[in-house]
Amino acid sequence: MITARILAVGKVKEAWMRDGCAEYLKRLGLWSDVSVVEVDEFRLPENPSPAQIAECIEKEGARILDKTPRNSRLVAMCIEGRQFASEQFAAWISKSAVDGCGDFTFVIGGSYGLSDQVKKRASLLLSMSLMTFPHQLARVLLLEQLYRAFSIHANAKYHK
Repeated sequence: MITARILAVGKVKEAWMRDGCAEYLKRLGLWSDVSVVEVDEFRLPENPSPAQIAECIEKEGARILDKTPRNSRLVAMCIEGRQFASEQFAAWISKSAVDGCGDFTFVIGGSYGLSDQVKKRASLLLSMSLMTFPHQLARVLLLEQLYRAFSIHANAKYHK
């Protein structure tokens, strides 16, 4: 069975997003062991300086790496990453599992992005779109795409 965790900076504040995450986590339980681990966001003043933002990105990156299991294939969610069609994403997960890596950690950074250390540790930089999404919404979107990928792999009718 594939294990996947989403390491996400911050908490989901909107109830409808929390409900969406809970629904996809429940559905994913059919095919895999998926969890969400929240990493504390670094608190910044209202108008942070570039130096404060850089410190925030580095501190959050260290927190992320501290919670990433060593044997896990890390996927950094970032706009400069590769884009896949859903079928390609499903194939990448399946191939990784066949190649011996059935443990994945998908990382969603805070509102200022991910540190270079996290990106360097990642096996894959993955972008959902060239569009920008709130990092809390990215969690719902990623869970849906994971569910879609497992549906594709299982030949289930959800993807159709």
